[in-house]
Amino acid sequence: MSGLAGRFRELWDEIAPVGRDADSGGYLRYALTPPELRLREWFREQADLRGMPVSGDGNGNLFAWWGDPPTDGPTTDGPTTDGPAGTGAVLTGSHFDSVPHGGAYDGPLGIVSAFLAVDELRAAGVTPVRPVVVAAFVEEEGARFGVPCLGSRLLTGEIDADRAAGLRDAAGVSFAEALGHRPAGADPALLGRFAAFVELHVEQGRALVDADAPVAVASVIWPHGRWRFELRGEGNHAGTTRMADRRDPMLTFAFTVLAANKEARLRGAHATVGRMSVEPNATNAIASTVTGWLDARAAEPDTLHDLVEAVRAKAAERARRDGTELTVTRESATPLVTFDGRLADRLAGLLAAPVLPTGAGHDAGVLAAHLPTAMLFVRNPTGVSHSPAESATDDDCAAGVVALARVLEELACH
Repeated sequence: MSGLAGRFRELWDEIAPVGRDADSGGYLRYALTPPELRLREWFREQADLRGMPVSGDGNGNLFAWWGDPPTDGPTTDGPTTDGPAGTGAVLTGSHFDSVPHGGAYDGPLGIVSAFLAVDELRAAGVTPVRPVVVAAFVEEEGARFGVPCLGSRLLTGEIDADRAAGLRDAAGVSFAEALGHRPAGADPALLGRFAAFVELHVEQGRALVDADAPVAVASVIWPHGRWRFELRGEGNHAGTTRMADRRDPMLTFAFTVLAANKEARLRGAHATVGRMSVEPNATNAIASTVTGWLDARAAEPDTLHDLVEAVRAKAAERARRDGTELTVTRESATPLVTFDGRLADRLAGLLAAPVLPTGAGHDAGVLAAHLPTAMLFVRNPTGVSHSPAESATDDDCAAGVVALARVLEELACH
């Protein structure tokens, strides 16, 4: 193990136990719950150790600054193929929150690697000519309040602050209550201080295994979104209600899940129903309401639209046959994200790394609409993500730190 790999392991072990479920081995780090709050404290501790002042944006996002932030207002300057212009800071980092029983690396790897990349640059005697900022974004997964990338959407104004404030978790706690105040919403002045964003993330697939490479650069994020399918029928007794008399929304739901699978396969797209709720949720009762959440993704926007409409149409037809009622609500949608081509090409050349698309959403996908943005992926030998089987070797994580340090040096130190 290299010296850097050992330093990575030492730092990684500080956070590895936080929020880990002893039974599943996965993580329960929901936004603004005690495990995630502990990691936010750890973030401040790490920033303090490095003399990096921490600021917030009123939305739950944290920023640790290496170098003073500009004091003369927003800058519109950004990286070009020849290097960043002006005084805009270079932003990096990721998130701490997890999906239910998720993996260790999704999110925290980008934050740990960012602090270590700062250490590497300092050890090499490199001084940034523009600030380097490490970010910890809140509620990236959307596992608690239902909207993914909530923190970056608030910062950029892509979600209304009042709507975000009213989002509630399964226990009825609102985002504003969990945050301790109404979110501040869009902050153009802060956003304007950033010249570029580079997010390092564990790969959520096996492309790097096949390419025999430890690190890659992202090209695009597939368009994707979440749709809530609410099916209402008639609750009744499971033992006394004749089959011909039933208005069972579970039948409609089951058909909808199968339809989503079929329509996605026909289009080369992805569709998943991984979450549902049932009322009254009793073994001996016909359900009165079944709600399921469709996650749909495709390489092209038209394909995604056609996929969702096909699933909606099939669910509606089945609902008519079952005597149930269907309501479909789009909860979130992210368009096709094409990362800054000049920046991606430049980083791929700098790192001699392959360039890969991804079907996973990230804060980088939100910020890409507002400033030059790139992503780095670190090899995941299992190819599994959002699961305890998600992994990365310490040596590959060290390679990711080296790559991120080279990128930060290229963008912030010349």
